[in-house]
Amino acid sequence: MSARFTIDRLGAQGDGVANTESGQVFIPFTLAGEVVTAARERDRATLMAVLEKSPLRIEPACRHFGDCGGCAVQHLEDGAYRAWKRDKVVHVLKGARIDCEVDDLVPCAPHTRRRVSFSARRTDTGLALGFNRHLSSQIVPLEECPIAVPQIVGALDMLRELGTLICATPKPFHMTVTVTASGLDVAASDSGRMGERQRQIASNFVVRHGLARLSVDGEIIIEPKKPMVLFGAAAVPVPPGSFLQATEPAEQTMADLVGQHLARAKKVADLFAGCGSFALRLAAKSEVHAVEGEAAALAALDRGFRFATGLKRVTSEKRDLFRRPLTFKELNAFDGLVFDPPRAGAEDQCRQIARSDVPLVAAVSCNPVTFARDLAILLAGGYRLKKVTPIDQFLWSPHVEAVALLEKPKKRR
Repeated sequence: MSARFTIDRLGAQGDGVANTESGQVFIPFTLAGEVVTAARERDRATLMAVLEKSPLRIEPACRHFGDCGGCAVQHLEDGAYRAWKRDKVVHVLKGARIDCEVDDLVPCAPHTRRRVSFSARRTDTGLALGFNRHLSSQIVPLEECPIAVPQIVGALDMLRELGTLICATPKPFHMTVTVTASGLDVAASDSGRMGERQRQIASNFVVRHGLARLSVDGEIIIEPKKPMVLFGAAAVPVPPGSFLQATEPAEQTMADLVGQHLARAKKVADLFAGCGSFALRLAAKSEVHAVEGEAAALAALDRGFRFATGLKRVTSEKRDLFRRPLTFKELNAFDGLVFDPPRAGAEDQCRQIARSDVPLVAAVSCNPVTFARDLAILLAGGYRLKKVTPIDQFLWSPHVEAVALLEKPKKRR
């Protein structure tokens, strides 16, 4: 049964939040100040109609918005959207009692997402390829996507054909598509065990359509061209399913902030280095020691370094920094450091950094909550926060990146 709600604020996940006598109710696709009718189920409700619209409500950029769960806030005016995302970082820093000025959000333009993970499933009418409906496993087939680069959007029909060829399961599976300098890299997961005939047909399809690579559950089915991504002057052959920043402009912004901060450092540590998006750019001016837990990512980083020209020495170390963080004594060999951990953050590693004498530290994060926790550890260890910059690379979603630049004054001898 539907009920009437007044939306009090926009929540952290992009849902409108209505305060009621029985508690908060979260209603997707609504905005602060709006009066709506919605069908309630416990603390969530499905929007039925907007009775009184917010002046900040705009026409969504995509025909699928409201059905597709890929975007949460296409209906919010741009200036208010940017302020909402910046406030997510401001709020968690205040909650951690970190007093600092936060820069304006670095915006994300439409049509810039170079890496997209689609849901797919075989149906009676063909392959459904798209994103899941909000809070549902049902797939909304896509005809357009204003966040993705044109190379991916233009390949949707071809990707549906490829998905049909590799599908060996009635269950949903995923197809992650990445635009590389060599062409599209398609990595499927949970699509089922392919027979030899099926593999051959899929391989012929990949060659015919000029794709760089097809892999399934980490196994390369065919790789006509090594998928290459540029990190500064280095061309890196990214492994199947390896981490890559979602948009190139956001990656470059982060790299510029980190590079400017560490410009005076002669020897830099890059922790959670991945395939080298920071390390290989920093090597233009500094010697770099890259530490990463994934062997395939380190191998790609090393190959990128060895085939590049004009870079200073880059060494690498395979190490699980969650189980065995670099100690403060090891860190003292460096005069600059950058760390970019997964969403869990780098709590134990930050405790070692806090004890170290590394004068320049850059912290990169995709999770404001663990970001604030890690910064608090560094500040308690004597670091001073120079700058915090929020960066949007997941347009119209609740996700926000942040870069913090810190310094530690030299100890007097």
